[in-house]
Amino acid sequence: MAGPVAFFAVFFAYPVAAIVGRGLHADGVWQFGRFGEVLGRPDILSVLWFTTWQALASTSLTLLIALPGAYAFARLDFPGKRLLRAVVTVPFVLPTVVVGSAFLALLGRGGLLDELWGIRLDTTVWAILLAHVFFNYAVVVRTVGGLWSQLDPRQEEAARVLGAGRFAAWRRVTLPALVPSLAAAALMVFLFTFTSFGVVQILGGPSFSTLEVEIYRQTADFLDLPTAAVLTLVQFAAVGAVLAVHAWTVRRRESALRLVDPARTARPPRGTAQWALLGGVLATVLVLLLAPLAVLVERSFDTAGGYGLDHYRELGTVDPAGGAFLVAPIEAVWNSLQYALAATAIALAVGGPAAAALTRRAGRLVRGFDALLMLPLGVSAVTVGFGFLITLDEPPLDLRASWILVPLAQALVGVPFVVRTMLPVLRAVDERLREAAAVLGASPLRAWREVDLPLVRRALLVAAGFAFAVSLGEFGATVFIARPDNPTLPVAVARLLGRPGELNYGQAMALSTILMVVCAAALLLLERVRTESTSEEF
Repeated sequence: MAGPVAFFAVFFAYPVAAIVGRGLHADGVWQFGRFGEVLGRPDILSVLWFTTWQALASTSLTLLIALPGAYAFARLDFPGKRLLRAVVTVPFVLPTVVVGSAFLALLGRGGLLDELWGIRLDTTVWAILLAHVFFNYAVVVRTVGGLWSQLDPRQEEAARVLGAGRFAAWRRVTLPALVPSLAAAALMVFLFTFTSFGVVQILGGPSFSTLEVEIYRQTADFLDLPTAAVLTLVQFAAVGAVLAVHAWTVRRRESALRLVDPARTARPPRGTAQWALLGGVLATVLVLLLAPLAVLVERSFDTAGGYGLDHYRELGTVDPAGGAFLVAPIEAVWNSLQYALAATAIALAVGGPAAAALTRRAGRLVRGFDALLMLPLGVSAVTVGFGFLITLDEPPLDLRASWILVPLAQALVGVPFVVRTMLPVLRAVDERLREAAAVLGASPLRAWREVDLPLVRRALLVAAGFAFAVSLGEFGATVFIARPDNPTLPVAVARLLGRPGELNYGQAMALSTILMVVCAAALLLLERVRTESTSEEF
């Protein structure tokens, strides 16, 4: 636990505490009275209520729509499965501003629904909920499906032999085993939707605002740092409470499971029900996930003179008038890959030992550590970004001019995914296997290498894929610390979207398309490595 605790203390707790302290401490006096003033305002109470209920609704809707997909990817073997698994993960790495723009093109004025049936859903809560499902679909499919594919199907088959129906066998045998991964997926989706920023800002308009959006408004528009600091602490407390409830309820349901090679559990669809379920999953992916992506691709080729590659060619040129970049926008691709690889290595180095430590039942200390690891997902990215700027600017931590600053910020978001992906599988490993290895003379390190690693190798690779994907699409904190001569892809897209003109918009769509292609290629490579590494006998 020492390494992860030190990492979070220096690169998370210290920057956040510093920026909040500046907001609440003025003229040598702590302004704690601002809590009552801010929380007593009707507009703030309305923001708190909307933030909570839309997060609950988004989480429930995402689980309802994505769980059939998790089953299909875990238990069914069909052509194109590896490619489709990569495709459903692409939306998760897109910057939220791009997701909002894509859904605006589908659901807003002049969008697909407006042109076909005269229906507009922008500035409604339905647009926000659908965009959240689009963004978080892969979280459920990969987190729940990762464990589901390693559950021994013979246990459910045994229950059916003893007289249980298909649904009863699933409810009594499979569902209890899936509870930890279901809770982990629900927790991550809730935290992302509770702190939603870009999607709500673009699709919600002036009618809807989450805490994250309100913190940005109070900071950037009104320069009211005390109010922003109060809202940051409220968001921090709410996330902490959710994590505490999650840790208390889920740990009571955890137990050792029999895990098998996922290659043995996937079979071709059999019967009308399985084919119908697979067809429903493919239709959902086509309508909900591929349609917005297709809009982005179409806009990237749509030029003033018709369809062409003009927007892509312009990415290789530097604006002589001194625009949003000091370099050609295309260089953001190479920057993002370098940053994402470094961030993934940091996230695995921090999250791997953290997940291993959490498998040891050591009471309240470990439960508190578990909650600490998830806090970066619930703290305002605006706060983290500003905190980096005002704290990491003096020796021995003067990192403002160092390239490592961006991967550090990205790794803060990647670590929770590494922990939440590996933890259910690690806790499902029978402790008696480790004890047997120790009795036979294996050291703790060798016991981990010989017992745990073969069983969790798949979860480790999935965690690496998530960390890499999250790093590619991280925007909230990176936008404050990425240098103009080394922008990342999301920062480049946001800067282009913020500038007027069809050329800038087209270049933003072109960069978004490149981001999708890069992510899909990386995820396909991961799928190949994962498949080859898990095809061995356990």
